[in-house]
Amino acid sequence: MPFILVTVALLLSSAGLATQRREAPTPLAPQDLARTWDAEHVSPEAPPLMTHEEVVKRLKAVVAATPDMFSIEQLGQSVEGRSIHQLRVGSGATAILLWSQMHGDEPTATAALFDVYEYLAKHRDEPPVRRILSQLSLHFVPMLNPDGAERFQRRNAQGIDINRDALRLQTPEGRILKALRDKLEPAVGFNLHNQGWGTAIGTPPRPASISLLSVAYDEKRSTNDGRKLTTKLCAVIRDSLEPFASGQIGRYDDSFEVRAFGDNITLWGTPVVLIETGGWPSQDPDPQLVRLNFIAIMSALDALATGNVNKADPRRYESLPMNDSGLLYVLVRNTTLINGAGVEPFLADIGITGNRRVRTSGGKREMQVVMNISDLGDLSTSGAMRTIDGSGMTAVPDTGYETGTLVDLPDWKTRTEVMIGTGQNARIALLRPAENGKYRVEVVLR
Repeated sequence: MPFILVTVALLLSSAGLATQRREAPTPLAPQDLARTWDAEHVSPEAPPLMTHEEVVKRLKAVVAATPDMFSIEQLGQSVEGRSIHQLRVGSGATAILLWSQMHGDEPTATAALFDVYEYLAKHRDEPPVRRILSQLSLHFVPMLNPDGAERFQRRNAQGIDINRDALRLQTPEGRILKALRDKLEPAVGFNLHNQGWGTAIGTPPRPASISLLSVAYDEKRSTNDGRKLTTKLCAVIRDSLEPFASGQIGRYDDSFEVRAFGDNITLWGTPVVLIETGGWPSQDPDPQLVRLNFIAIMSALDALATGNVNKADPRRYESLPMNDSGLLYVLVRNTTLINGAGVEPFLADIGITGNRRVRTSGGKREMQVVMNISDLGDLSTSGAMRTIDGSGMTAVPDTGYETGTLVDLPDWKTRTEVMIGTGQNARIALLRPAENGKYRVEVVLR
């Protein structure tokens, strides 16, 4: 039997042996992890603005603060010569590999890993952390694609999606990950990603804030001891996150992708859990999403260290709703629309998608949300991260309106350069009737 399957089998059986002698250890409580994160987190407020330089500086600071606990190693370089590092902690016989930001514009888990390091260091003398560090050896690659991160783009500097390079290994970043997996032969891998804000679950659609996957290793989606283990780990993660994101946890499609790293790492003998971070219904989504990642990762590591993963009910994973698409960023409902095209006003819902972009201006990185109108009409079956009740208001093209000011209603017969139509940038003002025939600007979307 290959070494890695032996390790997985030991993980699956260890708790059963332990319970013959004593009860399994009490797991870390998700609520306690949440309170600790609230009080102690060190992650940046805006993960998309993290640079490679900042990540390296933070990693070195972790090691400098606790050199007897953490160690760092440069594994290699990206296409453009940026260093790729591994951070190691723990002395246990069971190796666990976690890698993040394989796609450069997916930084949420990278930020959360710094909170994991802080938690392990600050609570190293407490039984749960001692247990994790004595049972497991943890290997983190927090930014696998630094060139993509610098550009805030999915692909590397070659223009290749690293997550589709597991077979040809034409990217130096992919070769680094493959070599590390082969060297460590870890018992479990955690593949940490972000998914689009348009990813939804349920009816009516809600944000898929976290989606989980017990990764397949063949087209038949066969189940072996490794997949049984990752299915139970996904169940542990779901249960840990339910108190904070009920109805916003989904299941990622488990179709086998022959080129993908997660699928091939599972095929090579390391079962993989995929954690995809989606959207959060808030003007400031990052803190809550980083917090969820921290709770998920710590709960999974604790379950592995205690053996409590073996008590998890795999049906808790299997019953998760499947990911879907089509969630809107903003949905304006039941508004009277003057669209700027010279047609009569009509009642409509307005569906707007949103995507984050990072640009550098004057040497400083800035984050924007680019909004586009994706649909108009009856959108009563659609869901959104933010819904605005437009009843009693008139939506008009934004030609420079300021919230709170009194204005005249524009003549609907006049065509404007800015229009409200599908495929257009979202530049919309919502006006409500006020005194003396005027209208007050209630909301401006641009």
